[in-house]
Amino acid sequence: MKNKILIISVAAFLSLAFAKAQRGIRVGYVDMEFILESVPEYQEASKQLEQKMQKWKLEIDKMANEISMMKGSLQNEKVLLTKELIEEKEEDIALKEQDLAVYQQKRFGAQGDFLLQKQQLIQPVQDQVFNEVQKIGSQKKYDYIVDSSEVAMLYSAERHDLSDQILRAIGRTGKKKAAVKRQADKNNSDDNEPYLSVKEAEQEEQKEQAKEDRKEEVQQAITDRDAVRNRQRMQRDSVRAAKVAAYKERRDKMTEDRNRKKDSILQVRATAREKKQAEIDARNAEKNKKTPPGGE
Repeated sequence: MKNKILIISVAAFLSLAFAKAQRGIRVGYVDMEFILESVPEYQEASKQLEQKMQKWKLEIDKMANEISMMKGSLQNEKVLLTKELIEEKEEDIALKEQDLAVYQQKRFGAQGDFLLQKQQLIQPVQDQVFNEVQKIGSQKKYDYIVDSSEVAMLYSAERHDLSDQILRAIGRTGKKKAAVKRQADKNNSDDNEPYLSVKEAEQEEQKEQAKEDRKEEVQQAITDRDAVRNRQRMQRDSVRAAKVAAYKERRDKMTEDRNRKKDSILQVRATAREKKQAEIDARNAEKNKKTPPGGE
């Protein structure tokens, strides 16, 4: 029994293959890059994404420049700072570098905003292309339809290019959607707004006022948060300034003590030399008194 089923299956497969061989395999292709570049919505969204990307790059450059300036400043001031201040500045630099790495990953990483938004940008057009490809493939009996932008095609006849058909189909769909949207916007225009009673109008006004109050609360919370951060920053700067001032005071005192000690030593030496010279002069004077003039 199993052998009979196997024989029947093989025979059916060979018959199907023979039928396809007789009529020939139909293969079409679409150029996805060409389609994307020809869709106005995709072009506009791409322009917006490019603007965002440039903004993110500027922010990254700004952060990198700030880190570079911090490193240069530390290198120039290192000889004047205590070990504690040096470690604190190095810690600040390390935190800035960590923030930069996190921000770069957030914007341009494997799961970053750029790739996610690009995928969100391409996906709707890809879905439309896929739906139209399914329709054309089914209606015109294509066996395969491939994407020429992803497949290395050494040669392809232009008559098998379905890109223009896909674009025309997407255009018709887009125009239909735009017409529906215009009609919906027209239906929702001010001329067609339902009449509101006094009570309903008061409720709507209360809702709008609640929204405005909420916005003000959020803005106040942001202002308070910024004020707290500014106070913390001022306190941190004050502590650093106090440490720098204390270090400068200690350094100046050490320099003053060293100079005073040096001056004291020089003074002692000068006094000793003067005393010694006075003793020599006294001995010479005494010797001259004992020795009469003109000989012994």
